[in-house]
Amino acid sequence: MKKNLFVTFLFLTVIISFIFINCTPTPKKNLKPVATSPPQAVKKAEPASPEKQSSKEALAPEKATTASEKKTETKTSDLELQENNSSTDEVYALYQEAQTAMEKGNLDEALRLLDKAYEALLKIEAPVDSPLSQEKYDLRILLAQKIQQVYAFRLPPPGSNHKTIPLVENSWVQAEIKSFQTVERKFFEEAYRRSGLYRPMILEELRQAGLPEELSWLPLIESGYRARALSTARALGLWQFIASTGYRYGLKRDKYIDERMDPVKSTRAAIKYLSELHDFFGDWSTAIAAYNCGEIRVQNVIKAQKIDYLDNFWDLFTNLPYETARYVPRFIATLLIVENPEKYGFSLPEPYAAINFETVKVNKPVKLSLIASKLNLSPEDLVQLNPELRHDSTPNYEYELKVPVGYGEKTLACLNELPNWTPPDVIYGWHTVKKGETLGAIARRYRTSVSAIVRLNNLRSSTLIYPGQKLRIPGRGAGLETEAGDNGSPPNSQVNAGSGPITYTVKAGDSLYQISRTFGVSVEKIKKDNGLESDNLSIGQKLIIKKD
Repeated sequence: MKKNLFVTFLFLTVIISFIFINCTPTPKKNLKPVATSPPQAVKKAEPASPEKQSSKEALAPEKATTASEKKTETKTSDLELQENNSSTDEVYALYQEAQTAMEKGNLDEALRLLDKAYEALLKIEAPVDSPLSQEKYDLRILLAQKIQQVYAFRLPPPGSNHKTIPLVENSWVQAEIKSFQTVERKFFEEAYRRSGLYRPMILEELRQAGLPEELSWLPLIESGYRARALSTARALGLWQFIASTGYRYGLKRDKYIDERMDPVKSTRAAIKYLSELHDFFGDWSTAIAAYNCGEIRVQNVIKAQKIDYLDNFWDLFTNLPYETARYVPRFIATLLIVENPEKYGFSLPEPYAAINFETVKVNKPVKLSLIASKLNLSPEDLVQLNPELRHDSTPNYEYELKVPVGYGEKTLACLNELPNWTPPDVIYGWHTVKKGETLGAIARRYRTSVSAIVRLNNLRSSTLIYPGQKLRIPGRGAGLETEAGDNGSPPNSQVNAGSGPITYTVKAGDSLYQISRTFGVSVEKIKKDNGLESDNLSIGQKLIIKKD
């Protein structure tokens, strides 16, 4: 029994030993131990040299930037901004010099200055998407357009105007001819008669600019050759400039004067505008269309074309605004009729004679009606010669007044005897209320508001008006009466403009304050000279106005 137990124990011991020997991992033959370098001795810190110190400061992180360094960076950026601004100023200055040289006819000098301006522009460094970058882009376009314009001026004047303004007689042009033959016949013939007043001057200006003489008929469809024509879009004058475009081409506008109504100055501005439009679009038909609705509108229509080369006027015709789509055919119809009136059934009247005048320098505000009465002229004569005067009065600064030939010295001699005139704060005319009318209907008729009429007339109610009542209406709309103190100016029949005292007849709406401003005399003096104890006036009352 013991012997069996010993054998069993010995057997188990051998098996366990065998297992232990086989399960023990043996080292791989190719695996070599990693060599480890012995630790190096730490060197003692040495004081850094000036060169090493500066290099360390240069490589220091942004967090170590001191306040003084930040201020330096800010100053540097400010200086760069100032330098860039001064650079753009230089470009603008060179552009203006080039414009001046071009106006004087020195085209080579203009090109030299534009090249210099472009060179200065290229030196400007501007971050992307910055305002300066946009300004630089705009300047580049501006200079390119001006260079193109200079080269256009180098071209000789067109030898045949018909080659530059094609007289196409299509169905659209024939429709406008028919309109002039029928419903607009009276307008056409009256406008043709008035053309004699201004067309000789326009022709001379066109010849000097080298533009087609046919453009002299453009005011016929623009304004009917009326110097004070006003459209529903607030375009004014022979050439129908809106205020912004007039300002763009140098037409002055203030309390006394609106040069859009000056025939000579507005003609020169129109020639500049038409020249730029022709330089831009390349043909007169499209340029004339752009003159009517604006170059941006025409450009947008061109960009909307599916085929790039369809930029001729008749390609764009149907996509333009209705008024502009008629504008060019009306102009062509006008040219065809005036060149051969018999063919189209017209017997055109004799044009009025051209306006001849001389100028005198005036330095005080005086009503034209008073000057006319002194010169024994009709007030309309002076108004026709000086349509740019908004209130038919000279301004309170130096102004060249146009008078009929031979009246220059007489005008200067009588000016000191005439009273100064002050323009009113509100321009208005008069309307007599008719049976059945309402303030709303009156306001719509004169393109104003009910509230404006109520304020101007001090009405207690916007509904209580009566037939025969006279109302002040803001503006100078067609149909307004110009009676009794309109705009603070007395009619000729109410003024004795002699060298002595002036007799003035009080009308509805007059006040002592208004009359005093008209004649340049204080309210107190008027009351004293007329023995008035109060400011109350009555219609028909006679007032003596003494200036001494």
